[in-house]
Amino acid sequence: MGRVAGKIAIVTGAAKGIGAASAKALAREGAKVICTDLDEVAGEAVVAEIQRTGGDAVFARHDVCDESQWERVTKLAEDRFGGLHILVNNAGIAPEGGPIEEKSLEDWRHTLAVDLDSVFLGCKHGIRTIKKTTAKGASGSIINISSILGLVGSSNAADYVAAKGGVRLLSKAAALECAEAGYRIRVNSVHPGYIDTPMVRNVAEKGMPGLASSGNEVIALLTMLHPIGRLGIADEIANTVLFLASDESSFTTGAELVVDGGYTTR
Repeated sequence: MGRVAGKIAIVTGAAKGIGAASAKALAREGAKVICTDLDEVAGEAVVAEIQRTGGDAVFARHDVCDESQWERVTKLAEDRFGGLHILVNNAGIAPEGGPIEEKSLEDWRHTLAVDLDSVFLGCKHGIRTIKKTTAKGASGSIINISSILGLVGSSNAADYVAAKGGVRLLSKAAALECAEAGYRIRVNSVHPGYIDTPMVRNVAEKGMPGLASSGNEVIALLTMLHPIGRLGIADEIANTVLFLASDESSFTTGAELVVDGGYTTR
């Protein structure tokens, strides 16, 4: 217990899946957590669960593509808890698949906005806020949730692959900037394989034309792509987030932590 005791965290997309698991893990280990999402009902439920188990958390409705809302959320961390040490940029979408030649510019830009622009805004306002807190001697950590598809390509997912690949290199650039400026802020990216979350289940239900028609068939196909023989679970990614948020990872910055059941080893 207490691996992040006394630290203050923001977790975006905290209403379900990896975000919810990460928020709960951080709170369980002593952090005060601001859980943000557009889904107010589910987000408030996560906060209520954290509070029932003795944790300290608050919910904030947050459109991660809106810079003014990032300003509001980081100010909330300062006003409510006294600063910010940890930022988990988790919010994102899995867009409708399709070939490049059929994808509209509007859909492309929407995916890039939610999955990449939001991480840029998070890093921008996270660094500004965390550096003020860490100037007092503590260390800070920004954890950007990318994907295995930020490391390897995939057909019919050009927008998602481009966004998640961008998160990987944005994280490295931010890590270098923080280190060179003398800020006590580490920045790393996490690259999950297919995790059994509501988002993955929703994608599976749409089927894979020419490969699988039902949700169960898609899940079976995705499972086969992981040498370990199963999909991941959200808590396994949350444990990686917890490691990066804690001082246990004090010599880790600019890294890409792959948690994919062996997907990218082939």
